[in-house]
Amino acid sequence: MIDFAAIRADAEALQPEAIELRRDFHRHPELGFEEVRTAGIVAEYLSELRLEVTTGVGQTGVVGLLRGGQPGATVLVRADMDALPIHELNRAEYASKTDGVMHACGHDGHTTIGLMTAKLLSARRSELKGNVKFAFQPAEEILGGAKAMIADGVLEEPRVMAAFGLHLWSGSPIGTVSSLAPAIMAGADVLTIVVEGKGGHAAMPHYTVDSIVVASQIVSALQTVVSRNVSPLDSAVVSFGMIHGGTALNVIPEQVELRGTIRSFKDDVRKSVIERVHAVAEGIAAGFGATAHVKIEQVCSPTINDEFITDLVLDTAKELFGETAVVPTNGVMGSEDMSFFLREVPGCFFFVGAQPTDAPTYPHHNPYFDFNEDVMPIGAALMTASVMRYLRGDSFTS
Repeated sequence: MIDFAAIRADAEALQPEAIELRRDFHRHPELGFEEVRTAGIVAEYLSELRLEVTTGVGQTGVVGLLRGGQPGATVLVRADMDALPIHELNRAEYASKTDGVMHACGHDGHTTIGLMTAKLLSARRSELKGNVKFAFQPAEEILGGAKAMIADGVLEEPRVMAAFGLHLWSGSPIGTVSSLAPAIMAGADVLTIVVEGKGGHAAMPHYTVDSIVVASQIVSALQTVVSRNVSPLDSAVVSFGMIHGGTALNVIPEQVELRGTIRSFKDDVRKSVIERVHAVAEGIAAGFGATAHVKIEQVCSPTINDEFITDLVLDTAKELFGETAVVPTNGVMGSEDMSFFLREVPGCFFFVGAQPTDAPTYPHHNPYFDFNEDVMPIGAALMTASVMRYLRGDSFTS
């Protein structure tokens, strides 16, 4: 039997060390594929735990292999390391020292929890039935790190049979746990529409085909794709974040570029939305005498959890923290490149509530973002116990 109380107590005892690590990572954030300092600290920490360490996996990723004292399967524990190109506005003593770069999504916490989990599991090496690969991943924010690590063989030698990952969530109460199967996070497509009209003088618009007006009509009309072409029982998002066009206030530009994203959980919904985006954008442009060139590129598939492993994680959360720790979720329309690991092997990606209790709550990717550091032993205990239960093949009541 797994001693849940001991795992929780050992995780809580690591909290001072965890805070020191997390705040150091936070002071020195690094962007995707630039995590040289972070990777160095991770590699040294894992080496001191006597794990087999490989660096440079997926460019700047680190892999630590913990071989258990008993034979069994190999599982992957993934933690992302990269920060965002955001200038931090917090005044905490551990605020970012790098202008324009900030840990605004909790990856400093994920990295720390990954190291805590490695320490907790290495202390239980003799009772571990199988192996654990710790994948400290670069470049999640630009959705490139997981694919790069997979291409470099992170799932092989020994072959990974299941994968676990977590995300701290500042909007949920501290210590709550949520997940679901199959789709926990949406897939993402990058949407680019280039509208080509006929430029001219702003004082004589009748001689032009105004690409700005056409682009505006397209943006407005595409908001109906979800509300009128997707079932109310399904979910999708079409959002634009960039509009580029024009060089002078008195010149109607020849061309306007729109860029945004399409997000969905299901393949049939995605296909339907893409078809409607093409039809609406191209049809509106043609009606104005312009042309719309639509390009849609999938950058991340939906994050699909395995039902059995998800039930195992949620049941483990109840064993560790009580029945009320597990709260329902409808999934998140954001995207995660954990999805690439879960396309290759079954696993579970779950959320742990990290809402501050003595400070305002700001959303992820906000310059004032922060999380409650008390979440770190909670996340580490849950990850540790879930991995051990999976490798032991323990039965449980879902």
